[in-house]
Amino acid sequence: MQLSSATLQKIITAQRNEITEAHIYRLLAEKTKDNHNRDVLLEIAEEETKHYNYWFTITNTKVEPDKWKIWKYTTITSLLGLTFGIKLMEGGEKQAQIYYDEIITEVPSAIKIRDEEQQHENELIDLIDEERLEYMSSVVLGLNDALVELTGALAGLTLALQNSKLIAMAGLITGIAASLSMAASEYLSTKAESGKKNPKKAAIYTGIAYILTVTLLILPYLVLANLYLALCCTLVLAILIIFLFTYYIAIAKTTSFKSHFFEMASLSLSVATFSFGIGFIIRKLFGIDI
Repeated sequence: MQLSSATLQKIITAQRNEITEAHIYRLLAEKTKDNHNRDVLLEIAEEETKHYNYWFTITNTKVEPDKWKIWKYTTITSLLGLTFGIKLMEGGEKQAQIYYDEIITEVPSAIKIRDEEQQHENELIDLIDEERLEYMSSVVLGLNDALVELTGALAGLTLALQNSKLIAMAGLITGIAASLSMAASEYLSTKAESGKKNPKKAAIYTGIAYILTVTLLILPYLVLANLYLALCCTLVLAILIIFLFTYYIAIAKTTSFKSHFFEMASLSLSVATFSFGIGFIIRKLFGIDI
């Protein structure tokens, strides 16, 4: 088969992507303890190897896998979960789809490989069953409530109390009490649903998400003397938490990043602004000067 040098180079790039991902899926299969997930990962690895062998019959060139990419995605998967790591990797392969569209003009039979990449592998990835995603709604509950309630509370306390350590203490007490309340509510709610989720685990996920968020949000008040600088840092941290979490959800669950991010961010900032005003009014009304 006579191919242009540009097309040959694209095929070699596609070939490297296939063998690299085959290695990644096999390594992930070795690490997972779930038999179902292991079988799915091995099936995808076999699919990637088949694609690599197909390209080899055209290029007659052995291509080494990308070791950096293997390390990168196996590490991300270990830290952030199987589904997130795989979907992040597959989402980064859009350029490969462009290559396929260009390759097809000279190698029409490659359309089968492109279709399998777009359909079959995505279907297999959707079969992966990961516990942390089952409890993501519980995490969202704890995270969202902590962001909305505590940013509002800290904004109000900043003007009402005028003392960073006192604000941090009040925020921490409020946060711990609210986290226990939210965890208990999630336990009862999940138990009443009689669904797949374990009520105790759901409560733990909610409580931990709440406590971690509370800890991060009050941190500026413990290290900064300037109240308003501490409040600004808290709001920046809140936006950063929303950004990172929304990005994670958008990748892992294939949802819209922009709409969820702006919704959560605008809600948290609106409550904080309103509470700041309430704090000012209460301080003037009661003549508090601490």
